[in-house]
Amino acid sequence: MTSQDLQAWVRSRLSLVDAALTAHVEGMPAQLPQSGAEYRRLWQRLGEQFAGGKNLRPALTLAAYSGLGGDNADAVVPVAASMEMLHTAMLVHDDILDHDEVRRGRPNVAGTRRAELAARRLPPAQLDDHVMTAALLSGDLALSSTYDMIARASLPAHHRLAALDLVTRAIRATIAGELLDMCGDLSSMEDADALTVAELKTATYSFVVPLLAGATIAGADPTMIAHLERIGTALGLSFQLVDDDLGVFGDPDVTGKTNLSDLRAGKRTELMRIAHVQADPLQRAILDRHVGDPALTDAGAAHVRQVLIDTGARDATLKLARRHARQAKRIASERVPAPLSGYLTSVVDMLDGRPS
Repeated sequence: MTSQDLQAWVRSRLSLVDAALTAHVEGMPAQLPQSGAEYRRLWQRLGEQFAGGKNLRPALTLAAYSGLGGDNADAVVPVAASMEMLHTAMLVHDDILDHDEVRRGRPNVAGTRRAELAARRLPPAQLDDHVMTAALLSGDLALSSTYDMIARASLPAHHRLAALDLVTRAIRATIAGELLDMCGDLSSMEDADALTVAELKTATYSFVVPLLAGATIAGADPTMIAHLERIGTALGLSFQLVDDDLGVFGDPDVTGKTNLSDLRAGKRTELMRIAHVQADPLQRAILDRHVGDPALTDAGAAHVRQVLIDTGARDATLKLARRHARQAKRIASERVPAPLSGYLTSVVDMLDGRPS
């Protein structure tokens, strides 16, 4: 098998992943027939969140599995699908924390529920309660479904347990990262530990765990597991650093989200930390005035972007992203057998230059 063969195999199985997700979401309401229409709509809203995604996480699971000798698609597809379900849960809950109601250029669960209730003319507090309820509970449904899909997979018991343990690790790491991220505004921007947040909040569940899930159920040895963990961590850090840049400099028509929300929230990113460290007094005044302002305008954001460029913060952040990307490619090339090595290096290249 060549890396191109592996890519074709992954693409063909991703349609099975999509089918597994659809079947799960559509089949769950029938298991509680007394639950009512709102429960059915909650599952429907959750299913709508899968549209427009890149399927990166299930693709990594499929690639690691087949690339390391796995040959039972029926066994790996539910695990790969669970990685996308976990991702959906994290997005739904992350949007709650960030007060976002748009995802991938369209309303998320919260935004959809707000639109559904618009004609009811509810008091603002009551409307917000209903919106929060829909978002929080749909994220919980996705988390429980992540475990459910693995538990029902046609795998040996020890492989199911290993995959379930990886999901638990991913959830706990993400919670720790979210907590560090949310508490970041209690300290100065210069003291932000954005790289630790990125490793916990993004790299673990988005890259490390999907790779390890596929490798583990393929029977990979501990040495290969260690190599894939290093690749996943480096790739996740690179991904998040680029994502932070896109959150400020990205084109909303391409990324599907505003390039003002991170600035309005005063998000503690490595990009912003470097800018504060390297800013002169005038540049610092611009950052202090605009970053964290919930009413930030496009004009104010333009001033901030110019500071990020002039201080060298943007250039330094993107260089750091490329350094982590090169590290992931080096380990993949030197320590991972073909065709998986070629597949992973192509993923690194694709993510390093992505526009969204």
